Amino acid sequence: MDKSTAVRCNWCQNDSLYINYHDTEWGVPCKDDHKLFEFVVLESAQAGLSWITILKKRANYRRAFADFDVEAVARFNKRSVDRLLRDEGIVRNRLKIESTITNARAFIEIQQEFGSFANYFWGFNDGEVVTNYWQAMKEVPATTALSDTISKDMKKRGFRFFGSTICYAHMQATGMVNDHLESCFRHRECLQLT
Repeated sequence: MDKSTAVRCNWCQNDSLYINYHDTEWGVPCKDDHKLFEFVVLESAQAGLSWITILKKRANYRRAFADFDVEAVARFNKRSVDRLLRDEGIVRNRLKIESTITNARAFIEIQQEFGSFANYFWGFNDGEVVTNYWQAMKEVPATTALSDTISKDMKKRGFRFFGSTICYAHMQATGMVNDHLESCFRHRECLQLT
């Protein structure tokens, strides 16, 4: 397929970083805890911001948060927070930084209880991908009953900056939901991955 002429979801049209993310990651079913934690960190950082803002800072987040090693991040302390607040490569919001550490600890507790975060997260939908057949981006919801349920449970388990909208974005990013437009070449490709 000639990707230079491929039809894509229109949210990624004008930026090569966005296009690459759309074409290779978004909507791909992921059950790898390391990658799932990376998206917990990135999606939580995104709250109130555009995804492209976070995507452009992704390498900085990888460096600042120990290559998304959940065990290492869970050991971060006040000195770590102070260091991160001086890091111009990430979003320097104290609450978001502190929540990343809190979320890492909650993530580990889930791993211990369920064997993996993937078992827990995907268990809400019996390991199945939700495939939608949207014709236009305006049809794609910001939240669903499933994201409400998952987010509520995660909040009970101590997660912060992970409301239903962030949860749904996480579900899309990690392929629990295939929200590529039906006209997008990735819709069919992601469908074949389920």
